Amino acid sequence: MSVLPLVFTSGWASGINAYAVVLLLGIFGATGLSDDVPESLQRPEILITAGVLFLCEAVADKIPYVDSVWDSVHTVIRPAAGAWVGALLAGQSGSLSDLAAGAIGGSTALASHTVKAGTRMAINTSPEPFSNFVMSTAEDLGVAGILTFAMFHPEAAAIIAGVLLLAGLLALFFLISRIRRFLRRRAQRREEKRLAARVGQPRD
Repeated sequence: MSVLPLVFTSGWASGINAYAVVLLLGIFGATGLSDDVPESLQRPEILITAGVLFLCEAVADKIPYVDSVWDSVHTVIRPAAGAWVGALLAGQSGSLSDLAAGAIGGSTALASHTVKAGTRMAINTSPEPFSNFVMSTAEDLGVAGILTFAMFHPEAAAIIAGVLLLAGLLALFFLISRIRRFLRRRAQRREEKRLAARVGQPRD
């Protein structure tokens, strides 16, 4: 059986929470729930590192504006993680070339990361803080649920991930105005901080 559906699903999930993907896949492999997980993802140091970073993301991802800063930092990390996991899964199964799997995992992760980051920018235009917590929790549960489902039903999970990705891209299109508002607010805050720092400087 081709590993392509699992590569696609793990790429989608990596774009949302790459550390959760590495941690869950490693646990699935280490506990014997799946034979498709390469041993490199099951190493204790990888699991510990992924676990610590997952906890950091679980906190940062639920704080307004901090989540967008976190997303900006992970614009490269999440697609790279998706490509890395995809290549490892392909190397484990031998049914898909590592290069093709890396490209699929990385591009899918980039697309889902774009949806996540853009959606958070739109949410951060709202004055109340609860939507960030609700959205972050839903994302974490969604990643865990669909990735677990993919271990046993990879094709069905890939279809679900594809539908969610498409729906997210469509939603992002309709949220463009709110995203622009967020970017204007951030630019305004930066300008205010710059002016405040200039005013606070001692004069000769």
